[in-house]
Amino acid sequence: MATESLSEIERRNRLPTLFEVLSRRTLAPVDLFSFYIYMRDQQRSVDYLDFWLDVSQHMSLCRHYVRELRRSVLVATPELEKAGSKRSSTVLENLENLGDISLGEPGPSGVHNRHSEEKDADQRLSAFLRLEGQGHSPQGSLGSQSAGRVSSNEQRPRQSFMTTPDPNDSTSPGHTVTRADIRASAEKILYTYLLPGSEREIILPENMVNNCINMIEDDGRDDPEVFDSAKDYVFQAMERDAFPGFLQAKALGNLVPLSIVARLAFALASFGGGFWGAFYVVLSDKPRHIRCWVILPFVVASYFLASYQYKIDPAMALAGYSEYTFMNWTRIQEPYVRRLLNKRALATLFIAILLAVALCVLFIFVPGTML
Repeated sequence: MATESLSEIERRNRLPTLFEVLSRRTLAPVDLFSFYIYMRDQQRSVDYLDFWLDVSQHMSLCRHYVRELRRSVLVATPELEKAGSKRSSTVLENLENLGDISLGEPGPSGVHNRHSEEKDADQRLSAFLRLEGQGHSPQGSLGSQSAGRVSSNEQRPRQSFMTTPDPNDSTSPGHTVTRADIRASAEKILYTYLLPGSEREIILPENMVNNCINMIEDDGRDDPEVFDSAKDYVFQAMERDAFPGFLQAKALGNLVPLSIVARLAFALASFGGGFWGAFYVVLSDKPRHIRCWVILPFVVASYFLASYQYKIDPAMALAGYSEYTFMNWTRIQEPYVRRLLNKRALATLFIAILLAVALCVLFIFVPGTML
């Protein structure tokens, strides 16, 4: 899993980027789980995030396949050298050019989000898989070692977005990722998200979808570069349309929409009761020690009205909790977000107290009259 140490997170004196969230380098309430819940419940576009996660898993599957294949070839190097075939030399040369494949979290292919070394490594990985798919299979030179591997054509369910895809969870015997697994993964993404009328079709430019369909179905490709343009498009769409709202909701507030509306309703009900009681004690000329009871409804109403206005529950924020679904709370673990929410909670609490004091002073000290 691509994670940062706690000290690195504490030194990050800013809000996280979308890439950091998708790479699981953040903590609650701005972690990947919270972003998934936000995309599902508020944006109603979780299919885009699922597409990103499935493509990232496909990249991890390809990396593990090539890494495993490279180790197998290196183990079998003496036999390949004895054979002295041109294919054996090509296999060794291509795998050596790949180097050691990292199993880190895949990211968008855009240069602004990734190091050039990582991008070059992914391009070499895709080029190798394309070469192998054209019939230059290194497995053919390994003899019975790879010939005995049998893969299942059944689609494997996508693993939880909360964990890094485990390449050992393969449908093939011996926990080995085969080329058939990669092909099945690419076709699953195509049939689930890209084909017109598919189960969870996402809206992409028509030429982009057609290119993906042609590369997979006509050209027989299943390397990660097939989905690069679509993955970058989805990343930019989430970064532009969804991620600012996510930060607004989770880094500047700690309430979900249903809870915010409930607080408004409770504030209005409390204000109604407070004003009714206040006018009653004033118009009936009650003594001040009785009028002081109007403090209770006005305090409650002011608290919930300020909570609605700033989308934050000050008490829960100061206690270190954030709401990810209605009435379900989680600890705030991201240090910068916690400091930010504490400041906003204190400011919201100050405004609520100021409003409550002003209303209470008005109705307690105003001269009474008998109607």
